[in-house]
Amino acid sequence: MTNPIQIFVDADACPVKDEIYKVAYRHEVPVMIVSNSHFRIPAHPLVKRTVVSDAFDAADDYIAERAGTGMIVITSDILLADRCIKTGSEVLAPNGKPFTADSIGAAVATRAIMADLRAGMGSENIGGPPPFGKNDRSKFLSSLDEMLVRLKRQT
Repeated sequence: MTNPIQIFVDADACPVKDEIYKVAYRHEVPVMIVSNSHFRIPAHPLVKRTVVSDAFDAADDYIAERAGTGMIVITSDILLADRCIKTGSEVLAPNGKPFTADSIGAAVATRAIMADLRAGMGSENIGGPPPFGKNDRSKFLSSLDEMLVRLKRQT
């Protein structure tokens, strides 16, 4: 028997929560919002919230400990993505780019290089990611929908 599909959201800085709800309602898939702080979530039977402590990586640890097959994790945290991929979870960044077993190694390495550069040069000299825009939201909606359709076919 396969695990039921569910979506876990690393929610504190997630810019696509409304898009997640929209796709989850359409596919009738439960969503678990995991955060370090309280904020509003829809009053809907498919949406649940877990507020963890503000300890470093508490939300990541909560999600990673529950990760597994049939689970979609929404996060921009590369190290959390790596942990979840290793459990068989599908992982999607808020910009719609999936993290995969083939791509995660390069993402972790790039993250380490950028951290070293920031430490050596100061963050004001290193540009961050491009601003989050309308195209990112659209790509995210499409990617999440495709991921859910694929997982449903597998179950």
